[in-house]
Amino acid sequence: QVQLVESGGGSVQAGGSLKLSCARSVYTYSSYCMGWFRQAPGKEREGVATIDSDGSAKYATSIKGRFTISQNNANNILYLQMNNLKPEDTAMYYCAAQEGRYCPFGIWGSFGYWGQGTQVTVSS
Repeated sequence: QVQLVESGGGSVQAGGSLKLSCARSVYTYSSYCMGWFRQAPGKEREGVATIDSDGSAKYATSIKGRFTISQNNANNILYLQMNNLKPEDTAMYYCAAQEGRYCPFGIWGSFGYWGQGTQVTVSS
């Protein structure tokens, strides 16, 4: 069983920055592939970034160079640093986890555990 709790969302102006966090509570020792996803109103959920347990990251083309995924394995916290935010980044952002050391399919992989989401709103 894995529980994921996101935080750090909010409202910013275009060009601003936010840092999202995801606290992972686990009850069995395992390695996890972690990811960030987002869903805007009226749109399908899309992958943002994933990170292997060893720190190797993959990014969606739309955010590459602006967002950085990272993690603190000691504290089981996942981060998403978002810089140069644009209005089109407005969405509910979700943290996701899947057992396994690697994320072989990146944002196109299957994730079994999801958080409740944190809202990010970017105004122009």
